[in-house]
Amino acid sequence: MTVINKIMVAVDFSDFSVAAARYAAKLARDVKATLLLTHVYNQRDVDMLNMVAMQVPDFSVKKYVGECTDEKKERLRELSEELSHDGGLSVETHLRIGVPYEALLREIDEGKPDLLVMGAKGRSNVIDMILGSCAQKMFRHSPIPLLSIRNR
Repeated sequence: MTVINKIMVAVDFSDFSVAAARYAAKLARDVKATLLLTHVYNQRDVDMLNMVAMQVPDFSVKKYVGECTDEKKERLRELSEELSHDGGLSVETHLRIGVPYEALLREIDEGKPDLLVMGAKGRSNVIDMILGSCAQKMFRHSPIPLLSIRNR
């Protein structure tokens, strides 16, 4: 049986991902593992901002993305504090920019977690039906076990 030393959670700050992070924190405490909270700032959003910048000369994509990533880092820090409030849990946070499932796969490759936890919405939208959701792609490509947490 594989020992679980590090549990990674994909966090997009939706209710579903926060519930998954709370579940993973309890699991990490139980098995004495480190918790890795990972957020991906979607490259699709950066590409859209670059299109806006071509039409609005005073708009700085670099500045805007910097402000957004600073806000996301702060939200990760706050979630980390919430999950480790009793001091019994080691929590790491990482923020990446990229295509979500590709960035999560890179995080797995570099961070070496033993388990990935993701919240599942349990429903999909038209874009997900056409392109496929990040969770679906992770189920197909994750090199480590993936635990899907459904929100009640």
